[in-house]
Order: sequence, then structure tokens, then C-alpha cells
Amino acid sequence: MDRTTKVTAVGELTEIFSASGSVVLARYSGLTVAEMTKLRGELRAKGGRLKVVRNRLAKIALKGQKGEEASDMFQGPIAIAYSEDFTAAPKVVVEFAKSNPKFEIVGGFMEENIFSDAKSVEALSKMPSREELIGAIAARLMGQASEIISRLNAPGSTLAGQIEAIREQSSS
Repeated sequence: MDRTTKVTAVGELTEIFSASGSVVLARYSGLTVAEMTKLRGELRAKGGRLKVVRNRLAKIALKGQKGEEASDMFQGPIAIAYSEDFTAAPKVVVEFAKSNPKFEIVGGFMEENIFSDAKSVEALSKMPSREELIGAIAARLMGQASEIISRLNAPGSTLAGQIEAIREQSSS
């Protein structure tokens, strides 16, 4: 790899590390090309990507980044799975690792949060996605808004009912 290619690779990794919601590191030794292609397809379907990295270049790209403490995990053949949504890549990778024992999750990071083992990554994968969180917040806000409207309308409805009752009494 010549110097220009290395500089380009470091720039690309720096962009990946800074723009991704989460990054999962895994050892992939022993996986077939078909298995790696399958994993890439599953990640792509969820908005994620998989990239085999050179450890030294990844460590250089992590310098000064929020996940810099994860650079110690870059040992041996490492692939990174990353996505903008912080739960997408971990969910796909954890599911893939369950059916492929040769695929070993090493750890990962999400901004300055470092996940030093597979169990931490699995815990992250069980969190709701960004869309699910937005949906839950929107549902809660809509529920509260309708509650406010009904409470604002209640006194007017009560007053209207009382006026109607008085009108009916006076007309009888």
C-alpha cells in the first residue's frame, strides 16, 4: 500500500468513526466470502456497513476521536460494522454472531462510550432504535396534547350542559 492510499484510507476511517452512531469490532477469521457477503447485505438493509480494516491505520484514524480508547481492541484480523443509527449495526452483528461461531465480536464504541466485550455490544443491540425512540416520544406527546385539549374543553362542555338544562327547565 503506497502512502497516498494509506492517507486516503485513514481519511475514510476518520470520517466513518466520527459520523457513525456506533462501531462494532469483530474478528472474522474462517468466514467464507459468501458468509461475509451475507453479513454485508444484512447490514446494508439496516443502513449499516462492514469494512475490513488495517489495524495500524484504524488506530491512526481514531487519534483525537471520541472513541480513541478503543484503539487497543484493534489486534488481529478486524472488521468494523458501523451505522448512523447507534443500534442498527450491533443488532445485525449480534444476530449474525449467534449463527456463525467463527465471527467473534471483540467490542465497540459509541462516541466516548467504549464496549470492551461482546456482552456490552449485545446489551446495546437490545436498545430501541432511533426511529422507535422518536415514535415513543411522539406518541407520548400526542397523548399529552389530547389530554390537555380535553381538560380545556371540559369546563366549556359542563357550562354548555348547565345552560341547556336551565333552558329546558324554563321552557317547561
